[in-house]
Amino acid sequence: MYGRSIRSGRFLCYFSLMKTSNEIRSAYLKFFEDRGHAIIPSASLVPENDPTTLFTGSGMQPLLPYLLGQPHPKGDKVTDSQKSFRAADIEEVGDNRHTTFFEMLGNWSLGDYFKAEQLPWFFEFLTKEVGLDGKKLYVTVFDGAPEIGIARDEEAIQIWQKLFSDAGIDNKFVAIGSEANGYEVGMQEGRIFSYDAKKNWWSRAGVPANMPEGEPGGPDSEVFYDFGTPHDDKWGKECHPNCDCGRFMEIGNSVFMQFIKKGNEFPELPQKNVDFGGGLERIVAAENGDSDVFMIDTLKGIITELENKSGTKYVDNKAAFRVVADHMRGTVFMLTDGVLPSNTERGYFLRRLIRRATRYADVIGYPAGELSKLARVVASSYGEHYPEIIEQLTATEKAMADEESKFRETLSRGLKESEKLTKGDTVSGHDAYVLFTTHGFPFELTQELAKEQGATVDLEAFKKEMDSHRDLSRAGAEQKFKGGLADQSEATVRLHTAHHLLLKALQMVLGDSVKQRGSNITGERLRIDFSYGAKMTDEQKKEVERIVNEKIKEHLPMTRSTMPIEEAEKLNAQHEFGAKYPDVVSVYSLGPVGATLENPQFDKAFSIEFCGGPHVANTSEIEAGGTFKIQKEEAVAAGIRRIKATLI
Repeated sequence: MYGRSIRSGRFLCYFSLMKTSNEIRSAYLKFFEDRGHAIIPSASLVPENDPTTLFTGSGMQPLLPYLLGQPHPKGDKVTDSQKSFRAADIEEVGDNRHTTFFEMLGNWSLGDYFKAEQLPWFFEFLTKEVGLDGKKLYVTVFDGAPEIGIARDEEAIQIWQKLFSDAGIDNKFVAIGSEANGYEVGMQEGRIFSYDAKKNWWSRAGVPANMPEGEPGGPDSEVFYDFGTPHDDKWGKECHPNCDCGRFMEIGNSVFMQFIKKGNEFPELPQKNVDFGGGLERIVAAENGDSDVFMIDTLKGIITELENKSGTKYVDNKAAFRVVADHMRGTVFMLTDGVLPSNTERGYFLRRLIRRATRYADVIGYPAGELSKLARVVASSYGEHYPEIIEQLTATEKAMADEESKFRETLSRGLKESEKLTKGDTVSGHDAYVLFTTHGFPFELTQELAKEQGATVDLEAFKKEMDSHRDLSRAGAEQKFKGGLADQSEATVRLHTAHHLLLKALQMVLGDSVKQRGSNITGERLRIDFSYGAKMTDEQKKEVERIVNEKIKEHLPMTRSTMPIEEAEKLNAQHEFGAKYPDVVSVYSLGPVGATLENPQFDKAFSIEFCGGPHVANTSEIEAGGTFKIQKEEAVAAGIRRIKATLI
């Protein structure tokens, strides 16, 4: 602790504070720079040339090529603080330690130093630079794997024993083995503990038995901080460093890439590497002496803003505050790194962050429509180290505001219906299907709402309903008036449904005299031929695009009805001029929100057409493909124009 001053108005106030996240990050980088390491910038959250994962999830990930032998341009010793995002942890956010976004402090030896240097350096950093009490540090090492000829890591044990002994701290070693055994044997007044390969071995494939030929791996040594909280025996009879009761928190892990798999043997690598990762947030929490990572400065600032604007105190609903704080921080970093909300891949997780934050912000009473203002709070904490956040702040705020606004439209519709459906122990797959197709309500949100009420959602039945809808739609495509589809791929189906929106938009802009004269649709683009006697202006094309994209974002349901052709004609259903249709036709109607197969509400539909399918269940699926864009408009015959368009 040390003195710090903050100027407020005309007054200069002095008070004592713990080290900030910025200070600990800077101290870490300087510490290893002084020991010959080159400081490298954080890689993007979007991995470069790595199709195996959506996000950068660790400090090791961007450096893997160099750990595998490629020379690093900055030399064989580097250090960094890596932005990381773990999508798998999204459901865990709400407790005192899980976050989706985090920073991983790293130092790397690419064939240079090894255990004898790494372990003392990290111990020195924690105890001298951060100021942690060494008596609250406990460490784990690899217990060995006799079945593959790799012994217990006695070298690491000896290094740790000397470090603790020199600091005047007890250094008893305890062999535990499995995590399950740890709950039986407990601490035994130990300081250094050995665990099996499930806990203290690293390779990309996991335990040694899973490693493919030529895969490198090795033992690791983890450091835990003891917050001193009483053991909760619901986790197990006895406490130990890997116990989940909350007493211990892992704050750093030194991986020693020492072996390579060759057949059934594990010879040592000629170039042995060190891969260290330390959780910045967790180290700051340890320095604070508070196991709640949401009380560190970078997250507490968001918490405080939420308290001030909501009128609710953090202690009254910690889980909700934690979800909003974590998700808003992750949102800012994602947007800054170029991720945009969508229904696929990275954009899906970003959209989910914003949607979950919106839901929980409502729970605590935070003003609707103001989540984007939290971006400035994040920027004030991180802008010094990540100036790109400040540079892109305006764009970030706009994207956040647009997405919240869009979701609130869906939320208001879906919540009313979901309340009717989540009365029992189970929400049926059909009900979840209706919420999605009719109201554009995300399935995972239905799951969360059900969970809040102690109910579950029948996932398998939901999947069957979606498959049935797609099969029904595809069945129509087997009819002879299938509409010129090249195939039935997801991309083609999206564009086919967009074709319906386009025809109606053309009639709205150019007049009811516009009739379809032909079409052809592939996975890359749609083509429509239509009756119109003049070249479209740029303004007309832009208005058509606006209408189509507006209706896509309204998340309109698509319904299919079968009826005699005479009834369809009375509905003024659109169809290709001059084409021949059977006596009984399939009629597809888009919208309104709330339309169902049982009650299609033709009088309120945006678009009604004779068609054979297939189509999306809801225009939210078109949104996943991108934004509708006209590529070309041209004449193809006297009084006939042609538009080619796509989703970008």
